[in-house]
Amino acid sequence: MLLRQPSPWPELFRLAEQEAFHLEVRDAYSVPSESESLRRFLNGATPVPEYGRRPWTELVQETVGRGVRVTRVRVVTVPHSDYQRWLLSITAGNVDAGEDIRYLPRHLAGDVPSDDWWLFDGTTVGFNLVDNDGRPSGAAITTDPGIAAYCRGVKEKLWRSAVPFNEYEREL
Repeated sequence: MLLRQPSPWPELFRLAEQEAFHLEVRDAYSVPSESESLRRFLNGATPVPEYGRRPWTELVQETVGRGVRVTRVRVVTVPHSDYQRWLLSITAGNVDAGEDIRYLPRHLAGDVPSDDWWLFDGTTVGFNLVDNDGRPSGAAITTDPGIAAYCRGVKEKLWRSAVPFNEYEREL
């Protein structure tokens, strides 16, 4: 594996030719650029979907514009954590940018890996690394065929069970 810091994601997205898939399994993250928006949400302010997300939505739009699918499964605990409630309130901005985001309640997911990762074109896996406080601290990248095959299998299993964001939101 190759350790990449601080963020290899834009480069990996620009190299993708078919799909960038993200598995999210944590109920909370400590992303510095999100902290103010999360704080405001928890204090009752109306969420602003693009707050602190502009570079991300631009990267998604650029990627989707090249014909590459950007997909994601969020495995979430129900009832939702404060962070997941906030994330649900701003996810429409990601979907509008072209990302296909699906939700799967943890109690319906079965065995789920303990780490988040991205799978690019089914062959390159980027594990999200976080420090002890949950803040992003880079990625571990591998093209190991066995690890990629494992991640493809997990993706296929969870994708079949996950609910598209708009449908999941309507069911809340």
